[in-house]
Amino acid sequence: MALAINSDISNELWQSALDTLERTFSKPVFEMWIKPIRFISFHGNELHLAVHSKFAQDWVGSKLRGQMIGVLSELFGTSVELRLSVAEAGENPRAAGFPMRPLEDFRSANLNVRYTFEEFVVGNSNRFAHAAAQAVAGAPAHAYNPLFLYGGVGLGKTHLMHAIGHRVIQDNLAANVVYVTCEKFTNEFIIALQNNRTPEFRNRYRQVDVLLIDDIQFLAGKETTQEEFFHTFNALHESGRQLIISSDRPPKEIQTLEARLRSRFEWGLLTDIQAPDLETREAILRKKAGSENIPVPDEVTSFIAKVIPSNIRELEGALIRVIAYASLTKSPITTDLAADVLKSAVAQAPLHRITIGKIKETVSGAHGLTVKEMDNGRRDQRLAAPRQIAMYIATELTNYSLPQIAREFGKKDHTTVMYARDKIKEQMQRDEAYRNKIRQLIAMCQNP
Repeated sequence: MALAINSDISNELWQSALDTLERTFSKPVFEMWIKPIRFISFHGNELHLAVHSKFAQDWVGSKLRGQMIGVLSELFGTSVELRLSVAEAGENPRAAGFPMRPLEDFRSANLNVRYTFEEFVVGNSNRFAHAAAQAVAGAPAHAYNPLFLYGGVGLGKTHLMHAIGHRVIQDNLAANVVYVTCEKFTNEFIIALQNNRTPEFRNRYRQVDVLLIDDIQFLAGKETTQEEFFHTFNALHESGRQLIISSDRPPKEIQTLEARLRSRFEWGLLTDIQAPDLETREAILRKKAGSENIPVPDEVTSFIAKVIPSNIRELEGALIRVIAYASLTKSPITTDLAADVLKSAVAQAPLHRITIGKIKETVSGAHGLTVKEMDNGRRDQRLAAPRQIAMYIATELTNYSLPQIAREFGKKDHTTVMYARDKIKEQMQRDEAYRNKIRQLIAMCQNP
């Protein structure tokens, strides 16, 4: 028989439903997917709820619907039919008397909803780290434990950590996944000590299935917190739980880190993330422009990628500035506009101080050749290989077009440069020693 409850359903009953669902699902799942849901109505047997996006509608519908129906049917005493709709922009769906649950709840959840594997742009600089992260996400505590990601600021370490968390939860809704920065872990531990609540603190972090701890270098010099994390690490590792750790440097370079912790960090897999190469930077910008639904010409993304060679945050920030300026001034997005908006970055960009002549000198010298010898058009491998390396580096570090680079090397056809670029990239992907050699040459070219 249909339950005689209409849109004036009591606050107590809906709050009771939320309380029950919170006890049913893990905290990350509840905070991310259920808590942001809006109540619309309950007519007959149909419970109408609204979610904030099509993605959330699909995910909740495919992953949570069955369990939610079971829990709500038992709670309401009738077989519930669940209807999920997407709240329209500006819509404020609610039944009279029901407390609103702001969208900020969704964004403040344990994991950032934007940081998924699907949104991660893979390139030569992060391919191995990405593959390792996927392996860990697919088999927590079986593939690599711990997984230690390290690299500079804004290169994607945090993105990969959150992506692992999302994938683990998608595969196992009951999984207890916790993401925390090392600074927050430290502050919580200090507060627990001050309030004699260390058992509660330890229970929280030692009962998780997957612990993602960001910026572990923050432990340096904190002896008491290092002691605590040492025992937390042991408790999780010994009970078959997964740890994913990130740092801005490898364990051996973290000063005043206890040797026993350094040793444990190296038990599993250490993988670094390098600054993205030009091709990856362009792909990141195109993806960002697509996510903003703004058409940005390829020549503009190429220009930005060349003048912002550092990290992904600065790269995306530069694109947003260009898009915002174009929107506010109602101007088309062009290379000239981007150059004007980013003039301070352009002035500071190291690629403007690097000439092809400098690249030739560096590469030829490293191979025991003169520039004249390397420029010789002969196909002798002793000369051709360094010449191709120099062409590749020129595509990475200068603003020259492919035809311009070809002319600088005495070639009429720019496809010669394309061939060299692609050949070097392929070899770098296959051979780690070769990849390191090319990176060293690039660093030498960048030195004044």
